[in-house]
Amino acid sequence: MYGRKVKLRFLFVVLILITLILTTFLVLKSLEENVVYFQSPSEIKDLPELNKKKIRVGGMVKKNSISINSNEVKFVITDFKNEINVTYTGAIPNLFEEEKGVVAEGFLKDRNFFSASKILAKHDENYMPPEVKQALGEK
Repeated sequence: MYGRKVKLRFLFVVLILITLILTTFLVLKSLEENVVYFQSPSEIKDLPELNKKKIRVGGMVKKNSISINSNEVKFVITDFKNEINVTYTGAIPNLFEEEKGVVAEGFLKDRNFFSASKILAKHDENYMPPEVKQALGEK
């Protein structure tokens, strides 16, 4: 029926397809475990059940909500619909301010309280470090 050459080519194509599918599966599986997306306070309020996994909460720091006591910082993250209270112990990023974007990584205590282990301050595309702005003579 089919010659030896055709059978070898078919086997070669099948092996390439299996290798490609397996590689794609392994890459997607490793990304699934390592990529952490942030959730808004509204998404946290709508969670069907709370889990004990590390998550990220993102939003804006509410105005007049930052309270600093010795080495503990308390603030409120809002998405302008819902809010979540955050406590954090550690060094605060330079860009961390009221009414600025922030992502906090840590664990939920309940739907209203979040214990952060890391704070990631966000900035817009127009941000320029103060040292660079000073060197350029801009204000």
